[in-house]
Amino acid sequence: MLQQVIGILFPVFALVLVGFSVGRWLKPDFRPINRINMDTFTPALVFSSLVSMPLDTEQVPLLSASLVAVLLPGLIMIPVCKFSGLNFKAWAPPHMFRNSGNLAIPLFTYTFGDTALASAVLLFVVSACVHISVGLALLSEGNPLKQVVRMPVFLAASSALILNLSGIGVWPPLYEATKLLGQAAVPVMLLSLGAQMCHLRLSGLRVGLLCTLQSLFTGAIAFSVIYFFIPLPTMQLQMMVLFTMLPPAVMNYLFAERFHIEPVNVASMVLFGNFLSIITLPLLLTFALSLG
Repeated sequence: MLQQVIGILFPVFALVLVGFSVGRWLKPDFRPINRINMDTFTPALVFSSLVSMPLDTEQVPLLSASLVAVLLPGLIMIPVCKFSGLNFKAWAPPHMFRNSGNLAIPLFTYTFGDTALASAVLLFVVSACVHISVGLALLSEGNPLKQVVRMPVFLAASSALILNLSGIGVWPPLYEATKLLGQAAVPVMLLSLGAQMCHLRLSGLRVGLLCTLQSLFTGAIAFSVIYFFIPLPTMQLQMMVLFTMLPPAVMNYLFAERFHIEPVNVASMVLFGNFLSIITLPLLLTFALSLG
């Protein structure tokens, strides 16, 4: 089991380490690279995965589980923030919107093979769509609908689902082009995540540790609800172990900075949460594989 866990996690952390080295020594500006990835590579990955994914009532349990995994931790954080005096707008989103792109997609594919890619992308799409709708509504005062419909990820997912459900086939060369473009998304995600680690500061360690412990707590509750109430195939159930307890997504920091909601603390939650995944992921992965 240990050798299997190491074999799965090594490629992920190796690329993160390369990204850290690049960020540490070359100090490139990853902002335009991340913009290209989010607006080009990732939408291509989403489109090529969803357009060919079998969509029927069998996907309803996974969709339901993904919504529970995203929304339930936010509800749990309401009383937690109320009694601990924490800012709900700063502390709830990192528990709701986890690293379902940069970390989850490569982790799922390395763990379960290419058969897990479609489910992994579906989980990412649900998380991303809820983040840019409910998440923005939580942080902003206005209606985020206009921003949602302009997101390339949303447009790619919508068009893929329409084509898929209508039975309209995609021109094979076009499909291969989007598939090829989408293959760049995962390594770029991991390199970017590694480069972000260069900004770790010990002053944020306490906030990062607290958020990580809370994240495991809220995620464990969400997984328990999924385990007992939502029937899932074994592989998808194993995926939900990881999905419910992943570290926070980097987008949480981008939104916190934009709306001036404790950006320094949120940055510590994101960076230390992802750094501490070196410890948490092997444990979670061992537990997930034991369910098989």
